[in-house]
Amino acid sequence: MPSASDEPARADVRPTDAPSSERMSSERVPSEGAQPGPQGALTERDRRILALEGRTFRYVGAKERAIREEIGLSKVAYYVRLNALLDEPAALRAAPAVVNRLRARRTSEERGASLGGDHRVA
Repeated sequence: MPSASDEPARADVRPTDAPSSERMSSERVPSEGAQPGPQGALTERDRRILALEGRTFRYVGAKERAIREEIGLSKVAYYVRLNALLDEPAALRAAPAVVNRLRARRTSEERGASLGGDHRVA
């Protein structure tokens, strides 16, 4: 038979739920605003650039068209910003697979250019 002392114990359990919900809300990453980090934060445009780099395109010119229509940048401005993003820790936190893949491609192209500029394998 439950006693009256059992009910307050259950009530004591409920307040412990509040800190966990507060903890969850503090762990959320803001979608629009700045993300905490030593170098600052990513803008919404930066996030769209990283998302675009994570996609694959089937047709010739499809990526350039997406850059113009979705990002609102010229192709040159897009790649200048993308190259700068690869050096930002916030970008690495936001899209580690994309950033690491592009960093590896960038270093392999630099290595090929320093070997004489001839990129032919055979």
